[in-house]
Amino acid sequence: QKQLVESGGGLVQPGGSLRLSCAASGFSLEHYAIAWFRQAPGKAREGLSCIGSTDNSAYYAASVGNRFTITRDNAKNAVFLQMDSLTSEDTAVYFCATASAISDIRNNEIEYWGQGTQVTVSA
Repeated sequence: QKQLVESGGGLVQPGGSLRLSCAASGFSLEHYAIAWFRQAPGKAREGLSCIGSTDNSAYYAASVGNRFTITRDNAKNAVFLQMDSLTSEDTAVYFCATASAISDIRNNEIEYWGQGTQVTVSA
């Protein structure tokens, strides 16, 4: 069974950091572009960051600027999202997703979605 599983979410204070993980099972992430999305209650899903499969080119939404860093470890078959300087605006369920290429992510042609992990930023 092919699936993505996110982990690393939780409760963190404003200004804190979290590192989310996205692990694949049943297939290799090596040849996929990977993206992180989030969805807050009552809001539309938001694309945050993506990383390419060939040259590891990384892209970020303006809303996360240089606070978030996406990396991949093909040996671990996983992708990570380091999130720093968190604010209450970052509270959401975070999802990872795969596509054949970054262009497919931008066209919403997602092949696999994870089930999401909750991130809550609160004092």
